[in-house]
Amino acid sequence: MKYALALMRHFLSQYRENLRPASAIPTKDYDKARAFYEGKLGLEFVSLDKFALVMSVGSHMIRITKIPNFTPLQGTILGWQVENIESVATWLRDRGVPPEKYPFAQDQNLGIWTTPDGSKVAWFKDPDGNILSVSQHVS
Repeated sequence: MKYALALMRHFLSQYRENLRPASAIPTKDYDKARAFYEGKLGLEFVSLDKFALVMSVGSHMIRITKIPNFTPLQGTILGWQVENIESVATWLRDRGVPPEKYPFAQDQNLGIWTTPDGSKVAWFKDPDGNILSVSQHVS
């Protein structure tokens, strides 16, 4: 185990500048997933093959993998930081992506929760029930 950790630290120290995140999201239906991520969220379609539906946003790759029998996690699996959460949450709602309205969220119209430090988070779900979020953090 110590060797594995040392190897990972070495790798990260050598290649940190060239690392880009890639996310993996499960789906039961590629067509519904593509319609949501491309049509509703505006992500760019990259490819679809027998292994994954690949989308991108900026330099971030999102691999959506077909898993016939999965249960969505009960927490956020992917989120985006935004500059104006109210406008993004409104844009999503107006595109047919309703907010999750958790009871602790102060803004029940847009589902926005304001944290104790003033940061804000809003959640929504994809067609498979995966929880996604947008957040605006205090500088």
